[in-house]
Amino acid sequence: MSNGNAITEAISDAAEAVADKAKEVGDAVANTKAGKAVTKAVGKAKKRAAKARKQAGKMVDEAKAKAADAVKTVKAKVAGEKKAVKKAAKKVAKKVAAEKAAVKKAVKKAVKKATAKKAPAKKATARKAPARKAAAKKTVRKAAKKAAPKKPAAKKAAPKKAARKAAKK
Repeated sequence: MSNGNAITEAISDAAEAVADKAKEVGDAVANTKAGKAVTKAVGKAKKRAAKARKQAGKMVDEAKAKAADAVKTVKAKVAGEKKAVKKAAKKVAKKVAAEKAAVKKAVKKAVKKATAKKAPAKKATARKAPARKAAAKKTVRKAAKKAAPKKPAAKKAAPKKAARKAAKK
């Protein structure tokens, strides 16, 4: 029995021979007009593919930038609207505070008038004093009513409440 060295050597030689022949054939094909044309076409195709890939990348980057700008714009608009709402709320709060102050001032003024009217009432007889006190109270009430700010119309949430109450019954 042989150890197989001769067979391995023969196979190895045959493989080398086939490889050499393939190289020769490949070079021969590559050097022909058709082979050169194929090589040129492959090179052009690679260049076109690279160019297309680059262009697609640019388009994606542009789209990302546009989307980011749109997000910024929307955020800015939302922030601006929030600021406007806050400003309006502050304005309303200031108005309410001013109206409250005006009411307090009017009440104080009316009280001063009433106390000024009460001074002569103290000098009057016991029968006339209660009548004057009532008149003074009346003037205070009148002044308070005049100075009180008119309440804004109620919001239209009442129908929902009425519907709920009716549903409970």
